[in-house]
Amino acid sequence: MADTAAQIITIDGPAGVGKSTISRKVAARYGFTYLDTGAMYRAVAWYLVKHGIRLDDIPAVESVLDRITITLLPAEQEDGDVGVVLNGEDISAQIRTPAISMVASTVSALPAVREKLTAMQRQIGAQGRVVAEGRDTGTVVFPQASHKFYLDATPEARAGRRAQQLRERGETVDEAQLLEMTIARDRQDSEREVAPLKKAEDAVLIDTTRLDADQVFEAITKLIG
Repeated sequence: MADTAAQIITIDGPAGVGKSTISRKVAARYGFTYLDTGAMYRAVAWYLVKHGIRLDDIPAVESVLDRITITLLPAEQEDGDVGVVLNGEDISAQIRTPAISMVASTVSALPAVREKLTAMQRQIGAQGRVVAEGRDTGTVVFPQASHKFYLDATPEARAGRRAQQLRERGETVDEAQLLEMTIARDRQDSEREVAPLKKAEDAVLIDTTRLDADQVFEAITKLIG
């Protein structure tokens, strides 16, 4: 892989499709950095909620963006989420809730937020050797990436996986409500005007509904080589 574009792998798709697990495995396989773009939007969402800033108050949202610094840390466990530090405070656990997920979906539709975070993501990817995971990494953030993948699965399968993750953390889960939130977020992410969730034309589509992580990983690494 000679140039930077050839050293960027993008893995996009809706919530609960297995992007994080697969992205971590692919990054480890090639010795790349794992860039969790969704965690960055969750961090901004958490900050806005914490400070009582209404999402429809665009001037207020824009006024605080320059006060936000985000640092992503390697996961403490091989199958864990990346750590997130916002303005020096570790908020890794606080941003991984269904409620923050929904707020993050709304926040990610705001042009000023996307502009700020897309610039940060491109800075990280400028040196290459990155596996970028999100919803628009192959379409907007790194359209020049040489390897692009789009993972998908039924809403029922994705809600079930998310429910299992939350239960493993000791949380009580209403799976029917989680399914409703999954469908609502799909609609919100796909219909937004700015960087909507969609498959890049040159991305490889992989349906993970009936595949486990190892099978998806094998399919992707065979294509990358």
